[in-house]
Amino acid sequence: MENNQARVRQKIKDQRLQPCITQDCEHTAVKKILLLGTMRGARLLHLTLLVSIAHGIGLEDKTGPLDHKVLDVPEGTPVPYPIYQFTSASEGVSSYHVSGETEGKISISSDGWLYLERPLEWSPEKNHHLDIEARSADGETVDGPYSVVLQVVDINNNVPVFSESQFSGRVREHSPAGFVFTQVFASDADDPNTVNAQLKFSIANQTPNPGHMFYFGINPDNGEIFITEQGAASLKARPAVKYSRGEVHGSPDVLRKKFEDYCTPKNNIPLENNPFYTCVERVERRQVNLLMDPDYVLVVRAEDLGDPNALSSTTRVNIAILQNLWVSNVPIAIRENLEEEYPMYLATVRSNDPTALYRLVQKERLTFPFTINRDGEIYVTGPLDREETNMYILVAIAEDEHGVELEKPLEIVVQVEDVNDNPPVCHEGAVFEVQENEPLGNTIGVLPAHDSDEENTLNSLLTYTLLSQTPTLPSEQMFSVDQLTGEIKVANQNFQRKKVSQYELTFNVTDRIYSAECKVIITVIDINNEIPVFEKKDYGTYSVPELAEVGTTLLIIKATDADDPGTGSSRVEYHISAGDPHNLLAIEVDEATGAGRVYIARPLDYELQSVYSLQIDARNPEPLIKGLEYDENATAVVVIHLVDIDEPPEFDVDTLEVNVPENITIGTVIMKAEAKDPEGKTIKFKIEGDEHNWFELDADSGELKTKAALDRETLEQITLTVIAYETEGDKQEGEMKVNIHLQDVNDNYPKLQWKQNFICMQDMAPLTLTAVDKDSDPYGEPFTFSINRKSPNFEIKTVDGTSAKLILKKKPSSEQNVSIPINIKDNAGMGITQKFDVRICNCTKLGYCYMEPEAHSWKMSMGSTIGLLGGIFGFIVLSMVIVVYRIKKKDQTRAADGGETKVML
Repeated sequence: MENNQARVRQKIKDQRLQPCITQDCEHTAVKKILLLGTMRGARLLHLTLLVSIAHGIGLEDKTGPLDHKVLDVPEGTPVPYPIYQFTSASEGVSSYHVSGETEGKISISSDGWLYLERPLEWSPEKNHHLDIEARSADGETVDGPYSVVLQVVDINNNVPVFSESQFSGRVREHSPAGFVFTQVFASDADDPNTVNAQLKFSIANQTPNPGHMFYFGINPDNGEIFITEQGAASLKARPAVKYSRGEVHGSPDVLRKKFEDYCTPKNNIPLENNPFYTCVERVERRQVNLLMDPDYVLVVRAEDLGDPNALSSTTRVNIAILQNLWVSNVPIAIRENLEEEYPMYLATVRSNDPTALYRLVQKERLTFPFTINRDGEIYVTGPLDREETNMYILVAIAEDEHGVELEKPLEIVVQVEDVNDNPPVCHEGAVFEVQENEPLGNTIGVLPAHDSDEENTLNSLLTYTLLSQTPTLPSEQMFSVDQLTGEIKVANQNFQRKKVSQYELTFNVTDRIYSAECKVIITVIDINNEIPVFEKKDYGTYSVPELAEVGTTLLIIKATDADDPGTGSSRVEYHISAGDPHNLLAIEVDEATGAGRVYIARPLDYELQSVYSLQIDARNPEPLIKGLEYDENATAVVVIHLVDIDEPPEFDVDTLEVNVPENITIGTVIMKAEAKDPEGKTIKFKIEGDEHNWFELDADSGELKTKAALDRETLEQITLTVIAYETEGDKQEGEMKVNIHLQDVNDNYPKLQWKQNFICMQDMAPLTLTAVDKDSDPYGEPFTFSINRKSPNFEIKTVDGTSAKLILKKKPSSEQNVSIPINIKDNAGMGITQKFDVRICNCTKLGYCYMEPEAHSWKMSMGSTIGLLGGIFGFIVLSMVIVVYRIKKKDQTRAADGGETKVML
């Protein structure tokens, strides 16, 4: 074969065959090679070269052993087209044979090349099932048959097809951007599971196209056509006739009447020759047949995604812009408190459907003085007050006689225009302050007045005028007012509180139509020209125990100020400026007397600081006048000594929470107590409260260990008291509570509460098994009940988390005693098998097992019973004889003494 290939390649070279680029070139090359092969009579050579040269594929990619195989074959290929060369490993193979769904298009050469004689076509789920076998020279099958499936692979050879030759759509003017009004549809006959049949839509052209702006867009995936932002702003409908309720679109009678109503003077011209009539008629007919006269024409392209040769087609979309009467007007303006006859007409809304019925609803919960009639005319029912509501939003609804909405709800804005109908109003009781040395021009306040008319309009613009000042000392013009802002300013100086403590000013406030008088009080404030002076500069030395309680008073101090009483200039505040770096002390001022109480604000500590050399400053909340400073008279000193007291040891915390698993190893340290003695004395530790003797505490280190096994089921929480005590001196003690929480581990298994019971054969009522587990969640319930081995007589069913029913499935022929192995596991899967004894018996009416009488070991025999009775009788007779004998002896003694003798007992 290699020699044949070499010869043919050389022949091709000699004939100067050029490399193929196109399918047509390949097909021509194949024909030349086949012609060459025919001349040589070598069928094997034909197909070998067909594969290796015409398709540029190596032989190793198209050859293989004869076996079951699935092959892909492109549709519409040039023929002959080689598919695959099969080679049988069996001996004596002379030729190959193909059978099955060949449809006269598929053949196989004697050297095993499977090829097409006619091209295949793709269709959904279309495969060719073949059987190939190798045969000997006498036609006998020596290998096979083998199943070979040819899968036809789709190629992009179908253009998209639109469902209609032309599409049309109508859209009303003023429709919002993004509004979808029509859709185009197209399909592709290629394989829908490939990109060859996936389509994308686009607009290729728009006519007319003013300003080179597209008024329409298209969804590339589904072909929906919508209005763009430019279209929403620019699309306008042609003038058209407006119809009222009951008028039929395009009716000649209606058009004639409209012509007669609107066209004057009337001319005796036939309607068919009248330009108005013919124009209207053309517009109305256009409503019926859009294709005759569209407003816009779009060229829409559908293109598949086949790569690299995408196929496409186009269609035309005719678009008419319809007049839209259902539009909101600009906001309606109406003056407040208008004196007119009501109801007063405001505006008209009109649906695109002349049969529509109208109603109004309000968008907000306000008074609603508006109505609408059947023709869409909106009226206001009474005067409006802007100060009550400055704007109304009406929602107009157009619906048919059944209440079905014909249009989207339409919002109409009604703005209430302001008129000057409110006078200025002053806030009574306004008080301002001015200092004695207040600089000229300083603003001391703004006159509190307002007008309820609309803000930032002339109706609410106020003008301020100062009318009078009382008293007029030391000048008549101590103040001024800004006529536009109402700011009250200082116009003169020399305020003296001792002569005039306050002024009353009267102002006029006007809005050009209305006016009002306003009064203001201005209080003169004393200037701070005096400093506080302490009664004593040195308050001496004080002693206090370091354990004195918080709030304890240490001493009283006082400074006085000569400024005007009751003002910020004379009020004294005390500050500790030195000697208390930890802020443990504070000073409280008695507002009535001005004295200061120095007290303990936080616990004292001798070891932290033993002496407090305090410097205390007296200050005013108001600033001093310029040039005046606080001096040594406003400062006092005092020394406080702390008396050291032996304090007990202190723990870091008062209570410690410790979590410990109940199965912790004996000897494990679970916590370490830490304490210190304020005086630095040596301390040791001990514990109290260990009732179960489970713990031990190292006296020196404070380490708490376990010395016995813990059991949460016995006690869930242990509260110990750890005591730290001094080893010298007063041996004071400090305590800390330790709460030890034992955490549960799964150390208990569920146990049956009762291990035996009986079942009456009469009713075979199920027995209730109940188990308990001392562990807590998640090691406790719910339990799982089961019988270890499958029993033909018993079954078990769970009732709840702790119990189950033991059911006897069939009645035994006689009474029995049965031991059943019940396996019970807790929620964590831990459990054992426990025996449960069941007696199956006949029961009495009371529901208990019946037991027949039988001999008992404790019963006496007849001889024993007679002997016992005889002994008892003999004992009684003997006792009677003794009693009679003693009575007779007493009677004989009495007779000898001369007494009476009773003959009867």
